Amino acid sequence: MSSMTTPVPASTMSGASLPLVSLPQSELLTVNEANLPLIENALGDGIHFKPLRVDLERNEWVVLATFKPGAEIQLHYHTGPAEVYTLQGCWQYKEHLSQPQTPGSYLYEPGGSVHTFFAPAENTEDTILLVRVAGANINFNEDGSFHSILDALAIRHLTGVLSAEQGLSEPRYIGGGEAAYTTDHR
Repeated sequence: MSSMTTPVPASTMSGASLPLVSLPQSELLTVNEANLPLIENALGDGIHFKPLRVDLERNEWVVLATFKPGAEIQLHYHTGPAEVYTLQGCWQYKEHLSQPQTPGSYLYEPGGSVHTFFAPAENTEDTILLVRVAGANINFNEDGSFHSILDALAIRHLTGVLSAEQGLSEPRYIGGGEAAYTTDHR
């Protein structure tokens, strides 16, 4: 006779049983950006971020990004889709100047997109974006030569190194895999 017990299905607040395939969840996976330190100049001058979720297994990252007026991200190629929701300010792609993104704009970028991001220098406030990227950004220099790769691993590395260098507390963001919070990576 086996000593294993039959698992009892979880239930909703009303008492309805949940399917056995549901993921047991003792707490919500949530972070409040107000409790996260702003990692300054993480992706260049005037480009700051707060990591919300960094999933190495799926190579996905979600950040709250802040761009000072005039800040720019070099030409880059997306290996996977990206989503950008503008909370504050204005930004554009040099390749699409007739389509500025302003508060309330949601932009979907399919994998294979290529563009150069900038926050106009004449902006009177910082530009704040909620950014979700799947895959990597392959970054290029002005002459078209390879510059760098920005992916979930790079975001995690930058978060740990720059938090330490800037004397910030280690941010508690949502990780991947078992869908849990991060621990100190330093």
